[in-house]
Order: sequence, then structure tokens, then C-alpha cells
Amino acid sequence: MLGGPLGAVFGAAFGHNFDKGLGSFAAGTAFTGDVERIQTAFFTTTFSMMGHIAKADGQVSRTEIFVAEDLMRQMRLNSEQKKVAQRLFNEGKKAGFPVNDVLQQFRVECHRRTNLLQMFMEIQIMVALSDGTLDASESTILEYAASALGFSPAQYRAILQRMQAQRHVQSADTFGMSLEDAYDLLGISKSASDQEVKKAYRRQMNQHHPDKLVSKGLPEEMMEMANRKAQDIKSAYETIKKSRKQ
Repeated sequence: MLGGPLGAVFGAAFGHNFDKGLGSFAAGTAFTGDVERIQTAFFTTTFSMMGHIAKADGQVSRTEIFVAEDLMRQMRLNSEQKKVAQRLFNEGKKAGFPVNDVLQQFRVECHRRTNLLQMFMEIQIMVALSDGTLDASESTILEYAASALGFSPAQYRAILQRMQAQRHVQSADTFGMSLEDAYDLLGISKSASDQEVKKAYRRQMNQHHPDKLVSKGLPEEMMEMANRKAQDIKSAYETIKKSRKQ
């Protein structure tokens, strides 16, 4: 088993459901190999930290709950897995949630898989931005989490900027992606050369390629979310290319 703070949080969420046959997160299969262990650590940390960040401003909004439930829908969790995810979310909301210990163990479990850690941060930022604002207390936790996982302040700001652009794209009307959002999604400025644009696109696609993320430990249930991210990156690249041709 995972052991440590993550194991404790995971066990508290499962309760008496260890023998229910929860697919990739069942006690009998979740720890059979390195990838499966990382998947369990990712699942546990993701939903418990979602609850912790949602509670950071003093109350959990309906929008934040909706985002958590929408992620569960995207993952197509069965009824038992969904219960575990909801319990993990509630564990993160508790006053005594060991955020530092959980993050430190999660970093170790990921074995320096930067792409996974980045995907985790993107999910947490997505939750924090779900109500349209980034509360000061939420910002503090996100900055702390990024630092605990090994990201520099500049790297965190770059991830935050990309996620703000992606949220704007996903909530935009039918007129499509703006050029400004496209550049922000790729993490470059309008003054970037064509070669720099292509390099940024390839870098982002490499970091968010669904198959690569799953092979490194992203739960397979999160494949659809990774696919959406990759599609947004591709759309951003096409938007920039079209603009430059014009």
C-alpha cells in the first residue's frame, strides 16, 4: 500500500469499501506495479487537494462542486469510484488535512515525472478559477503547492497564465478562440517567430500527449480530459498560423 499521509487519506476515503472491486483503484490491484501506484497517488492527491483548495476561501461554492463532479463525469467513474472521489474531496476540506505531507509524498511517488505534476497543477488551478476569480487564499495554496512540487515562481505563473487562457476559451461564445488566448495557451508572445511558435506547440503537445501521460501514471479515466487539453493546444496553433498567413 501507499502508506504515509496519502495512504491515510486514501484509506479514510475508502472506508469499508476495499472489497467492492473498484477497478484500477481497488485495494487488490492499485498497488501491483509502479504505474498503478502512481495512478492511485494521482487520484488521491487530485481530489483531496481539490477539496482543500475549494475550502480555502472559507466556503465551497456550487461552481467548485460542479467542476469536481464534472471531472468525475469526464472520468466516467462507476458509482463506487465516484463515492471515493467525493470522500477524498471531503477529506481535503477538513481542517487537519496534512497538505504539506500529502504534496511531499505525491512528488516522491511521481518520481520526477514533471508532466504529471504539471497536469496536477493545471487541474487544481482549473478548480480555483471555476468561480471566475482567484481568491487570495486560493492563490496562496496554489503557489505553495507549486513550490512543494518543484516548480519555480516563473513556471507557476506560466502554468497559471495558460490555464486562465484555457478557461476563457472554454467559456467563450461561438466566435472561437481569440488570438490573444491562442498565444497564452502556447505560453508565448505575439512577437515570437514562426519557428518559436512551432517549437512552443510541439513542447505543449509533448507535455500533454494523453498516451504519454497515461503511460507515466495519469489515471486512464482522465484520458478524455487530456484529449480536450491537447485539442485546445492544437486549436491555438492553428489560430496563430491562420492569423499569420492573413
